[in-house]
Amino acid sequence: METAYFYLALSGLLTVLLWTPYIVGRLFVWGLPTFLTNYPDNFPKEEPETPLWMDRAKRAHLNMVETMPAFIAVVVAAGLLGNVENAATVAHWAQIFFFARIAHAVVYILAIPALRTPVYLISWAAILVIGAQVIL
Repeated sequence: METAYFYLALSGLLTVLLWTPYIVGRLFVWGLPTFLTNYPDNFPKEEPETPLWMDRAKRAHLNMVETMPAFIAVVVAAGLLGNVENAATVAHWAQIFFFARIAHAVVYILAIPALRTPVYLISWAAILVIGAQVIL
């Protein structure tokens, strides 16, 4: 289970770091003085126009935030309730989840057509497979 926990930790770090492109972009769009004083005047009614990649970066981060609780739950449950024979399967699918989430963020931010949903579904399937190791 050490490998599964390793990829759980990496996924947590990825979640924390995925906000970085959006925040750095916001720094450039808003300018340093406005960025440091928290919000531009009349925010959120009036917000400086942001490039689409920044909006996609924000959504990619939020999608990861929404997905992490399920991933955490199944990996922890597999560690506590799963049997030793399934540990390699859990570790393998935890690794798949992590790399699929990196791919999802890249595909989402770069707006690569027709890949966002399939890559997301791979990470979703990884959660289901890990969960199945607990209940089967």
